[in-house]
Amino acid sequence: MFHKEGHKIIFLTFVFVVGCSLLADSFIPITWLRTIVLIVLLIFLILILQFFRNPKRRTVLNNKNVVAPVDGKVVVIEEVFEKEYFNDKRLQVSIFMSPINVHVTRYPISGNVIFSKYHPGKYLVAWHPKASEENERTTVVVENEIYGKVLYRQIAGALAKRIVNYAKINDKAIQGGESGFIKFGSRVDLFLPLDTKIKVQLNQKVRGGESIIAEAND
Repeated sequence: MFHKEGHKIIFLTFVFVVGCSLLADSFIPITWLRTIVLIVLLIFLILILQFFRNPKRRTVLNNKNVVAPVDGKVVVIEEVFEKEYFNDKRLQVSIFMSPINVHVTRYPISGNVIFSKYHPGKYLVAWHPKASEENERTTVVVENEIYGKVLYRQIAGALAKRIVNYAKINDKAIQGGESGFIKFGSRVDLFLPLDTKIKVQLNQKVRGGESIIAEAND
């Protein structure tokens, strides 16, 4: 299954690959060179298809847990001052997505969407320290009665040229449900209460909608 955000790109890529393959077959007389060109075109098509894949995920709904909003690797776990919405200290957990990861963004908790804002910006590499404040990004805050408020931020990377955010204020968020998509390499930051119990470690690989990032402190 492929994500709806990729349908147009997949179609155009397919047309491009078929067209180039026909041209290569007609105008490249050297067999080995023609074969290499055809293989490169096929690999290109496969890369586009895998980027926009949208596998089903089984989220175990639990209002005490925060699940990973995306697939990727945990690259930051630290206490920071979050100045866009909370204006106080929070625990930040950042997940970096490579181009080969699934790029669907999912709600980390269930609840009400109480904040959603888009920011145009730069396209620094996603792991750059200033990417969270200077890159193109969206900020969303979801609140429920048990966990409280969780902020997640989609951040465009050097290759990502479009962020798609479905979350709107007053929407009812369902944990693990689709909340957006980021095209071609990116990062998502989570900002959690200081007393949160972090359940992941640096460099750990996580799966969106399934891996537990943190749980509320009893």
